[in-house]
Amino acid sequence: MADRKPIESWLTDMDGVLIHEGVPIPGADSFLKKLRESGRPFLVLTNNSIYTPRDLHARLRRMGLDVPEENIWTSALATAQFLADQRPGGSAYVIGEAGLTTALHDVGYILTDHEPDFVILGETRTYSFEAMTKAVRLINDGARFIATNPDNVGPSVEGALPATGSVAALITAATGKTPYFVGKPNPLMMRAGLNAIGAHSETSAMIGDRMDTDVLAGLEAGMRTFLVLTGVTQPAEVDRFPFRPSEIVDSIAELVDRV
Repeated sequence: MADRKPIESWLTDMDGVLIHEGVPIPGADSFLKKLRESGRPFLVLTNNSIYTPRDLHARLRRMGLDVPEENIWTSALATAQFLADQRPGGSAYVIGEAGLTTALHDVGYILTDHEPDFVILGETRTYSFEAMTKAVRLINDGARFIATNPDNVGPSVEGALPATGSVAALITAATGKTPYFVGKPNPLMMRAGLNAIGAHSETSAMIGDRMDTDVLAGLEAGMRTFLVLTGVTQPAEVDRFPFRPSEIVDSIAELVDRV
């Protein structure tokens, strides 16, 4: 096998790699600083669709991590771009928060519950039974079902929270329709992110804490993959998967000198 080309661009997950329960992981600040100083293209990715890049920039800065807005890529942005490519100027009924609705407005989408082209399910702090019922009826009436990401649970200080994938399963059970998931591990999100920073998969690396989303998405997008052990996937679980990351490291701190 030919040697891999040097890494020129970096993509990294946020929760479990850079932060954990609202606290920076040791080495995260040094890694981001090295990236900014190097001038190498990079993106911080998240499947969470609640926040806009501006929101996340501010939240990370309060934690002591400096990530410019243009270096943040969310499943909400990827979903909006996907829909703008598929059906420009379309309409959607949305279950989600500002990160998703703002991204859709920015690509010219109309948000409505009257005969929408799509029902789009994203992350929210308060899933409404009324909203889910409306989504079920609109899908039954012909709206296409899209979800920002397949994560069944999300992190919080109190513990795991039901997330988009869990609610999507409920709607699927009620309609018989499975959504198209845009976020990780769909390589579409990765490729769109690479395009956004002018990077190529052959010279890019993906850092993540989950085998089933981060590593799988990076692998399918043709990137080098690094699994950190500061998040979801634990060492004993790696061999249960039919694929492996390029490398396993204890934390982001071990990759500072690789930039």
